[in-house]
Amino acid sequence: MTVSQVGPPEVQPAGQQAPAGRVHGNRAVLTASAALVLAVLVLSALSLSVGAGEVGAGDVLDYVLGRHGARDSSRLSLVVGDLRLPRTLTALAVGAALGTAGCLLQAVTRNPLAETGLLGVNAGASLGVVVGIAFLGVHSGYGYLLWAFGGAVLASALVLLIANRRGGGSPMRLVLAGSALGATFGGITSVLIVNSAETYDRFRFWVLGSLAGVEGFTKLTSLAPVLAAGFVVALLIARPLSALALGDDLAKGLGHRPGVIRVVVAVAVTLLTAASVALVGPISFLGLLAGFLARAVTGPRLTAQLVLAGLIGAGVLTGSDVLARVVSRPFEAPVSVIIALFGAPVLIGIVRSRRMASMGMTDPAADEGPKGGRTAPVRLPLPRKGEGGGDSLVVRTGSLSLLVHRRAAVAAFALAAVLVGAVVLSAYAGQSEMGLGRTFSAVFGSGDRFDVLLVQKFRLGRIVAGLAAGAALGLAGCLTQTLARNRLATPELLGVNDGATAAVLLSATLSGTFGAWWAGPLGALAAVLVVTAVSGGLGQRGYRVLVVGLAMSALASAVTQVVLSRRSLNSASSLYVWTSGSLNGRSYSVAVPVLIGLAVLVPLALVVARHLNVLRFDDSTAASLGVAPGRVRLVCMLLAVGLAGLAVGICGPVGFVALASPVIAGRLAGPLRVPVVGSMLVGAALVVLADTVGRVALDGAEIPVGIVTTVLGGPFLLWVLLGRSAATRV
Repeated sequence: MTVSQVGPPEVQPAGQQAPAGRVHGNRAVLTASAALVLAVLVLSALSLSVGAGEVGAGDVLDYVLGRHGARDSSRLSLVVGDLRLPRTLTALAVGAALGTAGCLLQAVTRNPLAETGLLGVNAGASLGVVVGIAFLGVHSGYGYLLWAFGGAVLASALVLLIANRRGGGSPMRLVLAGSALGATFGGITSVLIVNSAETYDRFRFWVLGSLAGVEGFTKLTSLAPVLAAGFVVALLIARPLSALALGDDLAKGLGHRPGVIRVVVAVAVTLLTAASVALVGPISFLGLLAGFLARAVTGPRLTAQLVLAGLIGAGVLTGSDVLARVVSRPFEAPVSVIIALFGAPVLIGIVRSRRMASMGMTDPAADEGPKGGRTAPVRLPLPRKGEGGGDSLVVRTGSLSLLVHRRAAVAAFALAAVLVGAVVLSAYAGQSEMGLGRTFSAVFGSGDRFDVLLVQKFRLGRIVAGLAAGAALGLAGCLTQTLARNRLATPELLGVNDGATAAVLLSATLSGTFGAWWAGPLGALAAVLVVTAVSGGLGQRGYRVLVVGLAMSALASAVTQVVLSRRSLNSASSLYVWTSGSLNGRSYSVAVPVLIGLAVLVPLALVVARHLNVLRFDDSTAASLGVAPGRVRLVCMLLAVGLAGLAVGICGPVGFVALASPVIAGRLAGPLRVPVVGSMLVGAALVVLADTVGRVALDGAEIPVGIVTTVLGGPFLLWVLLGRSAATRV
């Protein structure tokens, strides 16, 4: 067996030729650089020649070279000088900035999945811009820069703080930490725009990311110094950052200070990202794509990576902008959607690439033993004193018997009591003239007739819809987490929620009315089938299923944003509230499909719960105990998809309920139980309580329940992610 040693690069004696491999590597980098420069030039020429105005390549060339009096033509000056040329230069600058920022983040975190969009930096910058728009009426490039800079600083600081904690180099922890931060920032952004039609009208086009609004050089020249500063800092920090790849101790031995290096990298990334968001809006996947492809060509040489990543980013954004102008003429497609169509397959290719092992991206489920044998079995926590056999009670009725676990039963009764309290509180909230006692009586149909009518007619219908949706999401999360053997594998992270949302909105576009509820389960099923097929099965542990789900979510989310941007303001505002997750206007009738689904699917889930306990071991152990893992996974997948799709079809995507419910219920019921009933009770209580908070938090305005759970769910995900418990460590 060959043993590789890590050490300083060999120094060649004077006059001795460099190794052939290094020469070939340098030639490959030079060849790739020349090819990229040529591609960027061709795409730039194409960008100048394509677009509105009926100005061909010959006229553009005459204008650029100043021939035949072309610059005296007002038409050419408008089309080329004021529109196409600034747009092309902006695309080149922003693409290079995002490519360089993504490469820097991947290097400092030693994580090939790190990217400004995935790590929440874009969401932080977007929140800053929305704050400026909503409260200060900001319109200028400098105004966008100021607020985008503040949001990006906050996001990048939090991400790097997580990266410096124990286990921070784990790719899945970093990606999910960024996802949590992005969700929280996105939720706060939604709070600011959901009750302001004017702010939302500007935001719904800006959030797609587009160069269509670039006119003249004013914004580009105002932000050019910031971009230039970011590029200079990136090049200056390249050499120290390369030393950091050897580890903090070796970097210190070479005279570098790791903490200072990370801070400088954060400054460079923030400058580049904030300026890019201020110019064209948030664009995801571009930094990831450019950084990964540059590394594939250059290897570990960071300076060459940065240069190639900048060229790749500039070329991809410019080419995507050209496609955005021609694919849906006479309209323009959002450039972020075009990039998502490229970026999502690349992201999926990254997690399935054989190069992942060499980049430290091995799947925990695929780790081999010391002899390269089978996968090590999953070790479940040993029962504590009072758990196991002594914690169970057999209830017999004639020939039938039921095994009841005391701790799980006590937890279920406690959760049921909390749920009743949540229902009473929700029925009482907003009714200042009715005390808790009268409200409690009215819930059960006794007391004053007006109180009963008010509570049961106008309040309980919404509450029942929330109970049904929450129970469905909680059970779906429990099934998904157990199925994937990962506490973070929830429907929203697997693309189910976004797939269902996109399907409902597409059905609304086709029918002209609000989408049918059955479109939700169909969209969820389509999303999970794609995720399952591409990731190699939901039995995969670790990052693979989750990252493929993130890619699926990005694609479905892009479709959703396009649908919203093409509708009238009133229609888009109403649909946006629903896409945030809302119980407003819901009643008994809209809850019926979910209740019927629960009546059918919950008994099935209880039947397979026993097999789910065994499925938490590896497949060979489960098979030896008489369980067919493939069949159980298929049943669980269909159950989870059906439940999550029904919930989304009724009240929209209520985020993080499916994540939090099984975690909370599992802590109460104990680690040896699959908390099927407890997850339903927790999910129902969380949705009802979040809806209550949304109704009373702001005077005269309502925050959709999905926004409340998203704002609170981000910190909860970070708590799960950074918790010390072995059950939640990833």
